[in-house]
Amino acid sequence: MWNASTLAKAETALAEIVASYRTSAPKLAAWLEENAPEGLAVFTLPEHHRRRLRTSNPMERSVQHELKRRTVKVRVFPSDDALLRLVSAVLVEIDEKWASETKAYIKWECQDA
Repeated sequence: MWNASTLAKAETALAEIVASYRTSAPKLAAWLEENAPEGLAVFTLPEHHRRRLRTSNPMERSVQHELKRRTVKVRVFPSDDALLRLVSAVLVEIDEKWASETKAYIKWECQDA
């Protein structure tokens, strides 16, 4: 669905994905139906921005790498709350770093090429 050429095609692909999971994974289907349309907002952007934003792999990699690095050292958490506190602190740290960055991930003044 993220590689669709238009918003309408992406919405159709999403509907097909939701239908395919409706019986085998109903919670997933319900979650997709409720949350995935928000992600389709990328289709309202110009094509040169859409190509950059349709995937969050660079961000996911950096977040996942840092979370793994920090949680592997602890190995065993005394409770779910302890894990949640550590992960939350790491995410706040990453957010603060990204918020203070001077290099733009997207240059909004770009023109279509």
